[in-house]
Amino acid sequence: MFKQKSYESAETGNLYLVPTPIGNLEDMSIRCLTILKTATVIASEDTRNTQKLLNHFEITTPQISFHEHNYKERIPQLLERLRSGETIAQVSDAGMPSISDPGHELVVACIEENIKVIALPGPTAGITALIASGLLPQPFTFYGFLPRKKKEQLEVLETLKTALPTQIFYESPYRIAATVKHFQQVFGDERPAVICRELTKLHEEYLRGTLAELTEYLQEHSLKGECCLLVSGFTGELIEDQQELKLSTKEHVEELIAAGFTSKEAIKEVAKIRQLKKQEVYREYHIE
Repeated sequence: MFKQKSYESAETGNLYLVPTPIGNLEDMSIRCLTILKTATVIASEDTRNTQKLLNHFEITTPQISFHEHNYKERIPQLLERLRSGETIAQVSDAGMPSISDPGHELVVACIEENIKVIALPGPTAGITALIASGLLPQPFTFYGFLPRKKKEQLEVLETLKTALPTQIFYESPYRIAATVKHFQQVFGDERPAVICRELTKLHEEYLRGTLAELTEYLQEHSLKGECCLLVSGFTGELIEDQQELKLSTKEHVEELIAAGFTSKEAIKEVAKIRQLKKQEVYREYHIE
């Protein structure tokens, strides 16, 4: 066991995980700028991309490349610098390091060496999209990028179709139409979903609807910019005949509450599934 006291002095340097804007440069925090200015070196996913950010804020800290193709070579070098007392700021091209971006392997290596790892709060696309999506914000599951091949993607979706949390995915604009169609195929037509693209930028856009509606829209419209796809969790909509539920209305509500819903959310969902008025479900649930 190792207890990290992040802000006590130590013999080694610190690794700072610094989030960068996902579109709007005004989202760069003062603290993140301070760390980038005072670090010994910045480990960047793409030094050319990060240099644009540094130039904008007049930061002259040197960079070293650190990405998925060279991390095995770089980690020993960075660890040596940290052991000698240097401060390293690690950044990805946009958003949080390690979240569908490089960084995790360096974090693990530092922890194994008892080197402090300090994460700074800041922009992350998935959570930003979630809180404005209109879907239940908790519980949620962040998946990231699905497999690209259709067969593998469908296999993953089959394992996710009855998951209760809201699910967050990242997708390329070139594959989003096919991916949403695969979701419709596995999850059904009526599952609510949201596509958010160009987050924090001038052309930020949310597309809210059912999977069937989104599939139809994407057949006629192409999208630009990286996309977040958010899909509502399973609420029992695959049950076609309520007579097969073999549960009373009260038992159905209790089952959803046990799965993580609040009583209010469970009553609403049971009313939707059984095509009843919420007041009816409320009365049934509160019968002693």
